[in-house]
Amino acid sequence: MAHKAGFVSIVGKPNVGKSTLMNQLVGEKLSIITSKAQTTRHRIMGIISGDDFQVVYSDTPGILTPKYELQKSMMRFVSSSLEDADILLFVTDLYEKYDNDEMIDRIRNAGVPVLLVLNKIDLAKGSQAQDKLKYWEEVIKPEKSIMISALQGLGIADLFNTILEMLPEHPPYFPKDQLTDKPERFFVSEIVREKIFKNYKKEVPYSCEVVTTEFTEDEKIIRIRVVINVERKSQRAILLGHKGERIKKVGIEARKDLEEFFGKQVYLEQYIAVEPDWRKKANKLKRFGY
Repeated sequence: MAHKAGFVSIVGKPNVGKSTLMNQLVGEKLSIITSKAQTTRHRIMGIISGDDFQVVYSDTPGILTPKYELQKSMMRFVSSSLEDADILLFVTDLYEKYDNDEMIDRIRNAGVPVLLVLNKIDLAKGSQAQDKLKYWEEVIKPEKSIMISALQGLGIADLFNTILEMLPEHPPYFPKDQLTDKPERFFVSEIVREKIFKNYKKEVPYSCEVVTTEFTEDEKIIRIRVVINVERKSQRAILLGHKGERIKKVGIEARKDLEEFFGKQVYLEQYIAVEPDWRKKANKLKRFGY
Protein backbone atom coordinates (compact mmCIF):
# COMPACT_ATOMS: atom_id res chain seq x y z
CA MET A 1 0.00 0.00 0.00
CA ALA A 2 1.30 3.47 -0.91
CA HIS A 3 2.29 5.80 1.94
CA LYS A 4 0.24 8.98 2.42
CA ALA A 5 1.48 12.16 4.11
CA GLY A 6 0.52 15.81 4.13
CA PHE A 7 0.11 19.10 5.95
CA VAL A 8 -3.39 19.85 7.23
CA SER A 9 -3.91 23.48 8.28
CA ILE A 10 -6.70 24.21 10.77
CA VAL A 11 -7.99 27.73 10.09
CA GLY A 12 -10.95 29.86 11.10
CA LYS A 13 -11.97 32.83 13.21
CA PRO A 14 -11.10 33.08 16.93
CA ASN A 15 -13.14 31.07 19.43
CA VAL A 16 -14.60 28.43 17.08
CA GLY A 17 -12.81 25.57 18.88
CA LYS A 18 -9.79 25.05 16.63
CA SER A 19 -7.39 24.26 19.47
CA THR A 20 -9.79 21.77 21.07
CA LEU A 21 -10.13 20.07 17.68
CA MET A 22 -6.35 19.97 17.20
CA ASN A 23 -5.87 18.32 20.59
CA GLN A 24 -8.60 15.76 19.83
CA LEU A 25 -7.04 14.87 16.48
CA VAL A 26 -3.53 14.53 17.91
CA GLY A 27 -4.61 12.88 21.17
CA GLU A 28 -2.37 15.21 23.20
CA LYS A 29 -2.86 18.65 24.70
CA LEU A 30 -0.61 20.74 22.46
CA SER A 31 -2.72 23.90 22.07
CA ILE A 32 -4.08 26.28 24.70
CA ILE A 33 -7.79 25.82 25.36
CA THR A 34 -9.68 28.62 27.08
CA SER A 35 -13.06 30.27 26.67
CA LYS A 36 -11.32 33.52 25.66
CA ALA A 37 -10.69 34.38 22.00
CA GLN A 38 -7.23 34.89 20.44
CA THR A 39 -5.33 32.63 22.83
CA THR A 40 -3.32 30.86 20.08
CA ARG A 41 -0.41 33.09 19.04
CA HIS A 42 1.87 30.71 17.15
CA ARG A 43 1.56 28.02 14.51
CA ILE A 44 1.71 24.73 16.42
CA MET A 45 2.21 21.44 14.57
CA GLY A 46 0.86 18.14 15.83
CA ILE A 47 2.08 15.00 14.06
CA ILE A 48 0.24 11.68 13.85
CA SER A 49 1.98 8.73 12.19
CA GLY A 50 0.77 5.25 11.25
CA ASP A 51 2.22 2.39 9.21
CA ASP A 52 1.09 3.92 5.93
CA PHE A 53 0.29 7.57 6.75
CA GLN A 54 1.50 10.75 8.45
CA VAL A 55 -0.75 13.74 9.16
CA VAL A 56 0.93 17.02 10.10
CA TYR A 57 -1.71 19.28 11.64
CA SER A 58 -1.16 23.02 12.07
CA ASP A 59 -3.20 24.89 14.65
CA THR A 60 -3.06 28.59 13.77
CA PRO A 61 -4.18 31.84 15.41
CA GLY A 62 -7.77 32.83 14.71
CA ILE A 63 -8.10 34.93 11.56
CA LEU A 64 -8.66 38.61 12.37
CA THR A 65 -7.86 42.11 11.10
CA PRO A 66 -4.56 42.96 12.85
CA LYS A 67 -4.41 46.14 14.93
CA TYR A 68 -0.84 46.00 16.28
CA GLU A 69 2.49 44.21 15.66
CA LEU A 70 1.72 41.05 17.66
CA GLN A 71 -1.48 40.45 15.67
CA LYS A 72 0.40 41.09 12.40
CA SER A 73 2.88 38.43 13.42
CA MET A 74 0.04 36.04 14.30
CA MET A 75 -1.49 36.54 10.83
CA ARG A 76 1.88 35.75 9.23
CA PHE A 77 1.72 32.34 10.93
CA VAL A 78 -1.71 31.84 9.32
CA SER A 79 -0.33 32.82 5.90
CA SER A 80 2.56 30.37 6.15
CA SER A 81 0.19 27.53 7.05
CA LEU A 82 -2.01 28.34 4.04
CA GLU A 83 1.00 28.33 1.72
CA ASP A 84 2.25 24.82 2.54
CA ALA A 85 -1.09 23.10 3.23
CA ASP A 86 -2.17 19.97 1.36
CA ILE A 87 -5.64 20.19 2.94
CA LEU A 88 -7.38 23.13 4.61
CA LEU A 89 -9.70 22.44 7.53
CA PHE A 90 -11.96 25.49 7.70
CA VAL A 91 -13.49 25.36 11.18
CA THR A 92 -16.62 27.30 12.01
CA ASP A 93 -19.53 26.77 14.38
CA LEU A 94 -23.26 27.26 14.83
CA TYR A 95 -22.87 30.94 15.67
CA GLU A 96 -20.33 32.32 13.19
CA LYS A 97 -21.34 34.40 10.17
CA TYR A 98 -19.63 35.31 6.91
CA ASP A 99 -18.19 38.79 7.53
CA ASN A 100 -14.59 38.64 6.28
CA ASP A 101 -14.20 38.80 2.49
CA GLU A 102 -10.41 38.58 2.63
CA MET A 103 -10.48 35.40 4.73
CA ILE A 104 -13.03 33.69 2.48
CA ASP A 105 -11.18 34.70 -0.70
CA ARG A 106 -7.90 33.29 0.62
CA ILE A 107 -9.53 29.99 1.53
CA ARG A 108 -11.38 29.69 -1.80
CA ASN A 109 -8.17 30.49 -3.72
CA ALA A 110 -5.77 28.38 -1.65
CA GLY A 111 -5.44 25.88 -4.49
CA VAL A 112 -5.88 22.84 -2.21
CA PRO A 113 -8.93 20.81 -1.10
CA VAL A 114 -10.98 22.52 1.61
CA LEU A 115 -12.77 20.45 4.25
CA LEU A 116 -15.55 22.38 6.00
CA VAL A 117 -15.83 21.47 9.70
CA LEU A 118 -18.92 22.66 11.57
CA ASN A 119 -18.18 22.55 15.30
CA LYS A 120 -20.36 22.66 18.47
CA ILE A 121 -23.20 20.57 16.98
CA ASP A 122 -23.90 19.24 20.50
CA LEU A 123 -25.53 22.65 21.14
CA ALA A 124 -27.76 22.54 18.04
CA LYS A 125 -31.56 22.69 18.24
CA GLY A 126 -33.87 21.33 15.55
CA SER A 127 -32.45 21.83 12.05
CA GLN A 128 -29.93 24.46 13.20
CA ALA A 129 -26.85 22.35 12.39
CA GLN A 130 -28.05 21.30 8.92
CA ASP A 131 -29.11 24.86 8.09
CA LYS A 132 -25.75 26.26 9.19
CA LEU A 133 -23.83 23.61 7.27
CA LYS A 134 -25.74 24.48 4.10
CA TYR A 135 -25.10 28.21 4.72
CA TRP A 136 -21.33 27.68 4.99
CA GLU A 137 -21.21 25.27 2.04
CA GLU A 138 -22.61 28.03 -0.16
CA VAL A 139 -19.99 30.50 1.16
CA ILE A 140 -16.89 28.26 1.12
CA LYS A 141 -17.67 25.74 -1.68
CA PRO A 142 -15.72 22.98 0.12
CA GLU A 143 -14.60 19.64 -1.27
CA LYS A 144 -16.29 17.89 1.66
CA SER A 145 -18.17 18.85 4.85
CA ILE A 146 -18.46 17.26 8.27
CA MET A 147 -20.22 18.13 11.53
CA ILE A 148 -18.46 17.62 14.87
CA SER A 149 -18.35 18.52 18.54
CA ALA A 150 -14.65 18.90 19.39
CA LEU A 151 -15.47 19.27 23.09
CA GLN A 152 -17.54 16.06 23.20
CA GLY A 153 -15.41 14.14 20.67
CA LEU A 154 -18.39 13.67 18.34
CA GLY A 155 -17.51 13.07 14.68
CA ILE A 156 -13.73 13.14 15.30
CA ALA A 157 -13.19 9.58 14.00
CA ASP A 158 -15.18 10.35 10.83
CA LEU A 159 -13.20 13.57 10.36
CA PHE A 160 -9.89 11.73 10.76
CA ASN A 161 -10.91 9.06 8.21
CA THR A 162 -11.98 11.79 5.76
CA ILE A 163 -8.59 13.49 6.16
CA LEU A 164 -6.80 10.18 5.48
CA GLU A 165 -8.83 9.72 2.28
CA MET A 166 -7.87 13.23 1.09
CA LEU A 167 -4.13 12.98 1.88
CA PRO A 168 -1.74 12.85 -1.10
CA GLU A 169 0.72 10.00 -1.57
CA HIS A 170 4.06 11.07 -0.07
CA PRO A 171 6.85 9.71 2.18
CA PRO A 172 6.71 10.86 5.83
CA TYR A 173 8.02 14.36 6.57
CA PHE A 174 9.03 13.67 10.18
CA PRO A 175 10.35 10.69 12.19
CA LYS A 176 7.55 8.33 13.17
CA ASP A 177 7.88 8.97 16.92
CA GLN A 178 7.88 12.80 16.64
CA LEU A 179 4.74 14.43 18.05
CA THR A 180 5.32 18.12 17.35
CA ASP A 181 7.76 20.62 15.84
CA LYS A 182 7.98 22.65 19.06
CA PRO A 183 10.59 22.21 21.84
CA GLU A 184 9.74 21.36 25.45
CA ARG A 185 10.31 24.95 26.59
CA PHE A 186 7.56 26.16 24.24
CA PHE A 187 4.96 23.93 25.93
CA VAL A 188 6.09 25.03 29.39
CA SER A 189 5.44 28.65 28.39
CA GLU A 190 2.08 27.76 26.82
CA ILE A 191 0.86 25.85 29.88
CA VAL A 192 1.74 28.75 32.21
CA ARG A 193 0.11 31.20 29.78
CA GLU A 194 -3.05 29.09 29.70
CA LYS A 195 -3.33 29.27 33.51
CA ILE A 196 -2.98 33.06 33.32
CA PHE A 197 -5.86 33.19 30.82
CA LYS A 198 -7.98 31.05 33.13
CA ASN A 199 -7.24 33.02 36.32
CA TYR A 200 -7.31 36.65 35.18
CA LYS A 201 -9.82 38.80 33.33
CA LYS A 202 -9.90 41.66 30.81
CA GLU A 203 -6.62 42.84 29.29
CA VAL A 204 -4.08 41.25 31.66
CA PRO A 205 -3.80 37.79 29.97
CA TYR A 206 -3.40 39.38 26.53
CA SER A 207 -0.57 41.58 27.86
CA CYS A 208 1.42 38.60 29.16
CA GLU A 209 4.16 36.74 27.31
CA VAL A 210 5.75 33.79 29.10
CA VAL A 211 9.39 32.88 28.41
CA THR A 212 10.99 29.69 29.75
CA THR A 213 14.50 30.70 30.80
CA GLU A 214 15.60 27.45 32.42
CA PHE A 215 14.72 23.80 31.80
CA THR A 216 16.99 21.22 33.43
CA GLU A 217 16.10 17.57 33.86
CA ASP A 218 17.52 14.68 35.85
CA GLU A 219 16.16 11.21 36.60
CA LYS A 220 13.68 12.36 39.25
CA ILE A 221 12.75 16.00 38.61
CA ILE A 222 12.55 18.78 36.02
CA ARG A 223 13.56 22.24 37.25
CA ILE A 224 11.90 25.06 35.35
CA ARG A 225 12.14 28.82 35.57
CA VAL A 226 9.76 31.10 33.64
CA VAL A 227 9.58 34.87 33.26
CA ILE A 228 6.11 36.36 32.76
CA ASN A 229 6.46 39.62 30.82
CA VAL A 230 3.76 42.28 31.22
CA GLU A 231 3.46 45.75 29.70
CA ARG A 232 2.80 47.87 32.82
CA LYS A 233 3.63 47.90 36.54
CA SER A 234 -0.09 47.88 37.36
CA GLN A 235 -0.42 44.55 35.51
CA ARG A 236 2.46 43.14 37.54
CA ALA A 237 0.60 44.05 40.73
CA ILE A 238 -2.59 42.38 39.45
CA LEU A 239 -0.67 39.22 38.50
CA LEU A 240 0.91 38.99 41.94
CA GLY A 241 -2.30 39.58 43.86
CA HIS A 242 -2.44 40.08 47.65
CA LYS A 243 0.79 38.70 49.15
CA GLY A 244 1.47 36.86 45.88
CA GLU A 245 -1.53 34.55 46.29
CA ARG A 246 -2.82 34.89 42.71
CA ILE A 247 0.44 34.07 40.96
CA LYS A 248 0.99 31.22 43.43
CA LYS A 249 -2.33 29.70 42.26
CA VAL A 250 -1.15 29.95 38.63
CA GLY A 251 2.05 28.13 39.60
CA ILE A 252 0.23 25.33 41.42
CA GLU A 253 -2.14 24.73 38.47
CA ALA A 254 0.66 24.96 35.90
CA ARG A 255 2.91 22.56 37.83
CA LYS A 256 0.11 19.97 37.96
CA ASP A 257 -0.33 20.12 34.17
CA LEU A 258 3.43 20.13 33.55
CA GLU A 259 3.86 16.99 35.66
CA GLU A 260 1.09 15.32 33.68
CA PHE A 261 2.58 16.49 30.36
CA PHE A 262 6.15 15.34 31.12
CA GLY A 263 5.30 12.39 33.37
CA LYS A 264 7.76 13.54 36.02
CA GLN A 265 7.97 15.71 39.14
CA VAL A 266 8.37 19.42 38.32
CA TYR A 267 9.84 22.28 40.35
CA LEU A 268 8.55 25.57 38.89
CA GLU A 269 9.82 29.09 39.63
CA GLN A 270 7.92 32.11 38.28
CA TYR A 271 9.18 35.69 37.92
CA ILE A 272 7.35 38.75 36.60
CA ALA A 273 9.08 41.39 34.48
CA VAL A 274 7.75 44.66 33.03
CA GLU A 275 8.49 44.96 29.29
CA PRO A 276 6.69 48.16 28.13
CA ASP A 277 4.61 47.89 24.93
CA TRP A 278 6.14 44.54 23.90
CA ARG A 279 3.07 43.72 21.75
CA LYS A 280 3.63 46.80 19.58
CA LYS A 281 7.40 46.66 19.05
CA ALA A 282 8.80 44.38 16.33
CA ASN A 283 12.25 44.03 17.95
CA LYS A 284 10.74 42.81 21.24
CA LEU A 285 8.40 40.42 19.43
CA LYS A 286 11.35 38.96 17.54
CA ARG A 287 13.11 38.32 20.84
CA PHE A 288 10.01 36.45 22.03
CA GLY A 289 10.01 34.21 18.95
CA TYR A 290 7.45 35.97 16.74
